[in-house]
This record gives sequence, C-alpha cells and structure tokens, in this order.
Amino acid sequence: MIAIVDYNMGNLASVQNAFTLLGEKTVVENDPSKFKDYDKLILPGVGAYGDAMEHLRQRNMIDAIKEYANSGKYMLGICLGMQLLFDSSEEFGKHDGLGLIRGDVKAFDTSKFEEKLKVPHMGWNRMFTENHPLFENLDEEHYLYFVHTYHVNCINKEDIVGRTNYGYEFTSCVAHDNIFGIQPHPEKSHENGLQILKNFIGL
Repeated sequence: MIAIVDYNMGNLASVQNAFTLLGEKTVVENDPSKFKDYDKLILPGVGAYGDAMEHLRQRNMIDAIKEYANSGKYMLGICLGMQLLFDSSEEFGKHDGLGLIRGDVKAFDTSKFEEKLKVPHMGWNRMFTENHPLFENLDEEHYLYFVHTYHVNCINKEDIVGRTNYGYEFTSCVAHDNIFGIQPHPEKSHENGLQILKNFIGL
C-alpha cells in the first residue's frame, strides 16, 4: 500500500487519481505514526518551501519522514516535495529542509539565460535521463510537465538521474538509495508521467 502524505500543501487528488488510473490503491495519510505501516511513501507539494516545512513541523511529520527514509522503503518527492528532501532553500529567506539528500534549492538565475524566458518555468519540457528503473519504458523524448520557480542544486552528482534545460541545465530528478525526487509533475504528464509512477510502484 502506498501513502500520500497530507500536510496541507499538495495537489493530493491529482496524485491519487494518477495512481487510481494505474490500478494502485493509495491512502492519503495525515497521521505520521502510520507512515511506517506503508510499503511506499509519496511526498507531494505545491506552494512555498518555508510554509511546507512549517506544516510538516506542526503535524510532527519531519521525524516520521526521516525514519521512513532510513527504513530502506522507497519514497518519492514530487515538485516541492522533491525540494523538501534537500538541506535548505533560499525561497523567501533561508529555510532548513529534511536533509535527506545533500544540496539546496535556489531560484532560477535569469542572468545566466541565453534567451529571454519567463519564470516560473511552466509547461512541457524534456528530461534527459540516466539509466534508472524509474525511467523504464518511457518514450524517447521524455517530455514532462513543469511548474516551478526554484530548482535544486544537488551536491552529489551521482544522485542526479534527470536533467532539464530551461535557460540553463538544472537537476530535475534525483535518486539517493531508496529516496527519489522529481521536479515535474508525473500526475500531470500523461503517458510518460504515468509510466514513471508505474515504475515506482514496481520497485
């Protein structure tokens, strides 16, 4: 059974509906004491980093998520949920994250853009992927749907399994042992996104 963490910061219905399309039953869970009972954990997220960490703190979920990560069971952070896996973010001030993957979260540096592009990065873009079980049976182009203003700066390059170009190359998917994070929204990315979730189910 897969749990989708409910900390009042995610598009839970969209994520749950995507798993339903794949025939996988999920539970939207807001009780951190029950996280350990699930086979896999999804950490979704939409909104501001600092607010998200505060919501996790108020609901006593931070230690429970860290304990789950240390259990060796698979967990997946989506969009803001991916960013929360890292050490910190500079979004609206400095905020500590979960510290499960080394690195931080930074705003797009538009001064490095070779052409004029809008921020937030919104819409379909290609992900260039490493050979990893999350990406089995994707179509050749790997186009996925993005909505974000900040992106991760991953310290350990071996943790990077997906990259995307928007003004410059940034990390769009990470895998560190049993902990995965993906910046685009697989639940909004049609067949490719559903395939990524299907691959996660099969791990």
